[in-house]
Amino acid sequence: MNTTAIINIAKGQLQMVEDDYRAMLARVTGKVSLRVMTERQKLDVLDELKRLGFRVKSGGRKLPASVKPYVRLIHALWKSCHRLGVIDDASRPALRAFCKRFVAPDDASVAVDPDLLDSVQATPIIEALKKMEQRGKARRAG
Repeated sequence: MNTTAIINIAKGQLQMVEDDYRAMLARVTGKVSLRVMTERQKLDVLDELKRLGFRVKSGGRKLPASVKPYVRLIHALWKSCHRLGVIDDASRPALRAFCKRFVAPDDASVAVDPDLLDSVQATPIIEALKKMEQRGKARRAG
């Protein structure tokens, strides 16, 4: 999203009346219109709006769940292993690195995304995660 759009969203979120908004623009940049401002000046305005209480909200868009059940299983097992304490880092990059060790261990230039695996590539990863999960459950129980 461009800076002008974010500033307009901030103006609405802070419920600024037009006169106060123009006065703030003039105070921060010496100009009363976004159209004549440089990008740096717009960023200064945005910083001022943040100081006044504007908070940037994410778009709320999450990655769509995979339609492949084996990919969903990999993600579920990964999260389960993290909850059990078997895995320290539950991030997507850590999962990609884990999958890479199974799919292309010798090729440093290959990036392996679990969402793009086929079932043959996913099977050994799923089995390894299941074993890790069992070890975590056994450690918790005993």
